[in-house]
Amino acid sequence: MEQKRGLLEKLRDYKKSDYYPYHMPGHKRRQLGKLPEDLLGLDITEIDGFDNLHQAEGILQRLQDEANELYQAEETFYLINGSTGGILSAVSTVLPEGGHLLMARNSHKSVYHAAYLRKLRITYLYPARVQGFDFYEAVTAEQVEQALNQEPDIGAVLIVSPTYEGRIADVREIAQVVHKKGIPLIVDEAHGAHLGFAKGFSPGSCTEGADLVIHSVHKTLPALTQTALLHVNGSLVDRERLRRFLHIYQTSSPSYLLMASIEDALKIAGQERERFDRFLIWYQQMLTHLQGCRVLRFVPWQDVEQGRQDIGKLVIVTDKAGVSGQWLYDELREKYHLQCEMSAGTYCLAMFTLADDKEAYTRMVRALIQIDSELAEKLPLLPEMDTRPERIFSTPNIAYSLAEAWDMPCKMTRLSDAINCPVAEFINLYPPGIPLLVPGEVMTEELYGEIVEDRMQGLNIQGIVEQEGNCFVKKIITGD
Repeated sequence: MEQKRGLLEKLRDYKKSDYYPYHMPGHKRRQLGKLPEDLLGLDITEIDGFDNLHQAEGILQRLQDEANELYQAEETFYLINGSTGGILSAVSTVLPEGGHLLMARNSHKSVYHAAYLRKLRITYLYPARVQGFDFYEAVTAEQVEQALNQEPDIGAVLIVSPTYEGRIADVREIAQVVHKKGIPLIVDEAHGAHLGFAKGFSPGSCTEGADLVIHSVHKTLPALTQTALLHVNGSLVDRERLRRFLHIYQTSSPSYLLMASIEDALKIAGQERERFDRFLIWYQQMLTHLQGCRVLRFVPWQDVEQGRQDIGKLVIVTDKAGVSGQWLYDELREKYHLQCEMSAGTYCLAMFTLADDKEAYTRMVRALIQIDSELAEKLPLLPEMDTRPERIFSTPNIAYSLAEAWDMPCKMTRLSDAINCPVAEFINLYPPGIPLLVPGEVMTEELYGEIVEDRMQGLNIQGIVEQEGNCFVKKIITGD
C-alpha cells in the first residue's frame, strides 16, 4: 500500500539513491549544461514506484484525491498542459462534433481552439461593462437564461469567473439556470484557484453547482507555470469520455516536477489558512490607502465584500489621469521596478497572491500615491461622473464559422484593405488573449479604428504583422 509520503519527498529520496537511470529523460539526472543539478536530479519519467498520471493507481491517484477533497469536488485531475489542456478536454467531452456551445465572448483562446477542433457552432454571451470603468463584468444568469430560451439546441455553457480583471459571476444561479435545460456548465476558473479557502473570499465554483471547473494552480497559488486542475461534478459529464480527451490533449510524458509543485501549492493552501487572512487584510489596507488618490481610480472595496471582485487583482484605472494604461505600466516597471501583469487602453493590472509579503503592497501603494500626486498637479480636477462613451462588446458580423474559416484560403493584406472583409486569423490583445476578431468575422471600420488606437498606445496585438512600417492581416479569399 502506498505510504502517505509526498511526491517531492519521494523524488528527493530517489535522487539520493544509487539507482542508475537507463531510461529517459536524456539528461540522466546529471548536469551537462547550465541547468542546476538539483533540478535535473528530480526530473524523472514514469518509473517503478512513481505511478502514471494517465492510469493513476498509487501516489498520483492519492494526490488527485487530496486535491478533490480540498476543493470539495467529486473527482479531480492533475493537469500539466495548463488550463488549456483542461478546457480543450472539457469542451470536447460535453459536446459532439458539430455541437452548439454557448460561451462568454471574453473566453480564453483555448475555448475557441476547442470550438475549431470539434467544429462547433458558437453563440456568444456579451458581458456588460463594469459601471464607470472600461472593462467588463462576468456574465449573468439572466443573460444565460435568455440565450438558452432563444436557442434551445445549445448543448453546453461555458463562462469565465473570475475574469482576467477579477470580476466574479454568480455561478450558483447560473448553474441552476443551465441545469433546468439538462445540460452541463463549464466554468473557466483559471484565475480562481485560491477562491473559497477563507472567510471573506468568494466561494469556488466546485461548491456552487458547476459540472466542470478548470483551475490554473500556477496563476494564483505558489506552483510552477503550466500546472492546473480539472474538477468534475454531477452526472451530466461522461467521465470515461473525459479521460479519453485528457489522454489526447495532455502529454504522455508528464513532468513530475510540475506535479510535485501542484501538491506543494495545495498543501500550502489547505494547511496555512492564516496566509489567506493576511492576504485579505493587506489587500483591504492597500485599497484604503489608495482611496486618497486624486486621478487614479480603483474598484471599490464594497465590490469585494459583495463577492463581485476578486482580491487577487488590482485594476489601476487611468482614464481621469490624462495617461494610458500602457504609460502607467511602463512607469511602474521602469521607474519603480514593479512589473505588472498587463496593460490596456485605460488601465493596467497588478496581481497579488499568497506568496506576496507586506512589502509587495507597501511598494505598490507608495509608487501609486507618488505617481497620482505628480499627475494630479499637471491636470485640473475632473468631475467624478464618468462621461466617456461606453465601450461595449460589439456583436460580430460572422461571414463564416470558425470551423470553416480557419481552413479557407487566405492572403496577407494591409490592415486598412481588410475593412469589410472576413479575416482568416485571430486578432486579439495579449494578454489576456480575448479576441477582437475571430476567423470568419468581418473587420468593420469601428474595429479597424480600435485596432489602430490600441497599436498607437503600444498594446500587444496578436494576429497583426508589421513590415516596413505597415500593418498586415490575413484576409479570407472570397473570390469576389
